[in-house]
Amino acid sequence: MTEPGTARRFERAVVTGGAGFVGAHLCALLLAEGLEVIAVDNLVTAAPGSLDALRRDGRFRFARHDVTQPFTVDDRADVVFHLACPASPRDYLALPIETLRAGALGTEHALGLARRDGARFVLASTSEVYGDPLEHPQRESYWGNVNPIGPRSVYDEGKRYAEALTSAYRREHGVDTAIARIFNTYGPGMRAGDGRMIPAFLRQALAEEPLTVTGTGNQTRSICYVEDTVAGLLALARSAHPGPVNLGNPHELTVRQVAERIRALTGSASPIEFVDAMTDDPQRRCPDISLARDVLGWEPKIGADDGLRRTAVWFRRSPSR
Repeated sequence: MTEPGTARRFERAVVTGGAGFVGAHLCALLLAEGLEVIAVDNLVTAAPGSLDALRRDGRFRFARHDVTQPFTVDDRADVVFHLACPASPRDYLALPIETLRAGALGTEHALGLARRDGARFVLASTSEVYGDPLEHPQRESYWGNVNPIGPRSVYDEGKRYAEALTSAYRREHGVDTAIARIFNTYGPGMRAGDGRMIPAFLRQALAEEPLTVTGTGNQTRSICYVEDTVAGLLALARSAHPGPVNLGNPHELTVRQVAERIRALTGSASPIEFVDAMTDDPQRRCPDISLARDVLGWEPKIGADDGLRRTAVWFRRSPSR
């Protein structure tokens, strides 16, 4: 674990994908920590108004740009967070080539910026690199069980390539890199129609529509509130650890249990309706976060009921999202 007082301090951060769900929360945290922040995003999958609050801070700047094209920033960065990539199944299935390019070209361009500035580089990878895992819970040493040609592979393999490229830049160019493997993250700011489980259930429950549970509903997920996730990303950036490091909540829930909790906390009378599962849908997903606890002193602080309640309140206030 990093000794108290030895955590790195940064003055300026670049966040690719900074208008996305996790990216916007990360930008807000960095501003709250006193950093200048430059967000880079092409806004293809960003929620409307995701940057409104950030734009009111004079230390925040936004550059509309597709990271699959070369880019630079005028000021030197101390840390580069690479989050730019369609992340929901609905988005990456609709944008398969763009998703692969974000993992390949986007990662290389972001690494190039970090190399130019001698900056710390943090790749936001994903638990999807484990595929439909045969190890449970998943440790960082597990190589995964991924279908490289299935419909989900555009996201899974794009992130696996991004990890390989990040590791190569560390070995060959001495770039100070780190890899975070993010598990299911949720919270205020998600697009209601992005296709992911929690916003879908919340939208349906608040509209008194059937909650559409895929497959049997017995497949598991480990849901982590977004404030905890971005705190983990910052902790990894401030450490010297190269990763990969799992960032997620180790408390496992079935998809049906998530639907039932959301129905209860919203007071909805919506029935649960079972629909066909997606191809290659993982059956169990739960992180081993021993490494994050040991080297970052990080673990989630916000439980599922509290986090889902906060998210439901936000969805009630922002139905147009």
